[in-house]
Amino acid sequence: MSSGGAALTYDALDYAVEDGIATITLSRPDKLNAFTVGMMDEMLDVLDRIDADDAVRAVIVTGAGRAFCAGADLSAGADAFVLEGDGDPVLRADGTLNYASEAARDGGGRVTLRLFKLLKPIIAAINGPAVGIGATMTLAMDVRLASQTARIGFVFSRRGIVPEAASSFFLPRIVGISQALDWCYSGRVFDAAEALAGGLVKAVHAPEDLLPAARALARSYADNTAPVSVALIRQMMWRGLGMSDPMEAHRLDSRGILSRGRSADVAEGVTAFLDKRPAVFPDRVSRDLPDFFPWWEEPGYA
Repeated sequence: MSSGGAALTYDALDYAVEDGIATITLSRPDKLNAFTVGMMDEMLDVLDRIDADDAVRAVIVTGAGRAFCAGADLSAGADAFVLEGDGDPVLRADGTLNYASEAARDGGGRVTLRLFKLLKPIIAAINGPAVGIGATMTLAMDVRLASQTARIGFVFSRRGIVPEAASSFFLPRIVGISQALDWCYSGRVFDAAEALAGGLVKAVHAPEDLLPAARALARSYADNTAPVSVALIRQMMWRGLGMSDPMEAHRLDSRGILSRGRSADVAEGVTAFLDKRPAVFPDRVSRDLPDFFPWWEEPGYA
């Protein structure tokens, strides 16, 4: 990476920031970047770091080697993701399952829920096989680009389980209910062309062009835009998927226009437009989100 960048050391990830673009690389190439509890913990940590770092304007997630992520690492068997150390056990003394235990929570879902809350745009650069959690973790990302070598599969019905990582929420909203059910019923692994035709990915690129395309897209989100505006847009759009009436969006939009209309960012954005120069937005996500954020945590908010 070039000078001025930043890097952190993890076991299952590589992480670097260069010119405002963060890149998370799933890095267990000898295991096709299979997902583990350790990878989950590191993903949660790095996403927290990204939100706290005002230098990061957009994020790319990709895989090391020939795979994006080949799914859960099943070397521990069916109990691979049972986090028995976290509070109450999932199996009670009488043999019944304790669904309320923190350890009963799906690890992939912990990651996608944190991605859902992220304040920065995030792009999946799917460089190879993306199966199971390797596919579903990308659904809470904003845009997916695929290499011609990518192979994607929602293979849960072929493993005797069900889709995880909150994908029953995300996948139908991205590709429609019929396409989502077709892929999940069959559990088949399909190629990048089918992913493009089905609306799962934005574009398919030659392997050598994938990361440059992802970086160009990230730059388009980072350059000439206000970080606080982008953070609010991301949460307004994602959370708007659950709205039942446009009046809910109108109320939220009105808060945003009223509060941001009095901000230093708007003063700079309008002045820069009139002066025909690039804007230099002063507000920062870490300190300048409006007082109605996070609105979804308000009592009675639905």
